[in-house]
Amino acid sequence: MSTPIQPLTLLIVSVAGWIQRDQQAAIVYLLEENRVLKARLRGRKLRLTDDERRRLAVKGKALGRKLLAEVAGIVTPDTLLAWHRKLIARKWDYSSRRERPGRPRVMLEINRSGRARGQSRRERAMSQTIGRLAQLLLPRSRIGVGARQRTAR
Repeated sequence: MSTPIQPLTLLIVSVAGWIQRDQQAAIVYLLEENRVLKARLRGRKLRLTDDERRRLAVKGKALGRKLLAEVAGIVTPDTLLAWHRKLIARKWDYSSRRERPGRPRVMLEINRSGRARGQSRRERAMSQTIGRLAQLLLPRSRIGVGARQRTAR
């Protein structure tokens, strides 16, 4: 005993088939459009931006290798999947957790400690300049590095 087809079920199935037919026609059109555009390139290499590669890689991974072999016209499925692997590798390389190269920054509290003692930057710079001038103007002893520099002149 087979159940009779309900009118609502028949309507849903026919609408779904009609939508699928339209979608298939759109896919066929887009495939042909891609072939025409690829023929226009005439062997020249297509330059894609990183954003375009990223978008194609994400969409291509969702399709899978077999379907990509039928659909992909600009690049090979292997290339698309390699882009996706690199995209995932770049996403999970934990570069945000790495320390910056170079000398670590001085803590803010240490940096402010000079101001806490009552010295402004200008006052500290002046005292350093006075100290350097005093070193230059004081007579040097004849023992040590200064003596070697005088004899070398």
